[in-house]
Amino acid sequence: MSIELITVIAGVVITWLVFTWFIKVFQASIKTALTIAVILFCLQMFFGIRSQQVWQELTTLVRELLVRFLN
Repeated sequence: MSIELITVIAGVVITWLVFTWFIKVFQASIKTALTIAVILFCLQMFFGIRSQQVWQELTTLVRELLVRFLN
C-alpha cells in the first residue's frame, strides 16, 4: 500500500470519529437545553416563578458560595 492511501484512510477514520463525537455532544446539549426549558416552563406555569427570578437566585447563590469559599 502506498503512503498516500494510508494517509487518506487515516484521515477518513479521524474525520468519522470527530463527526460522531460532535453528534453525541450536540445531542447531549439539545437534551440538556430542552430539560432546562421544560423545568423553567413548569416553574412558571405551576408556581408563577419567572426565568428572571430563577436566574437572579442562581447568581445570588454563586456569589454567596464564592464569598464563602474564597474568603
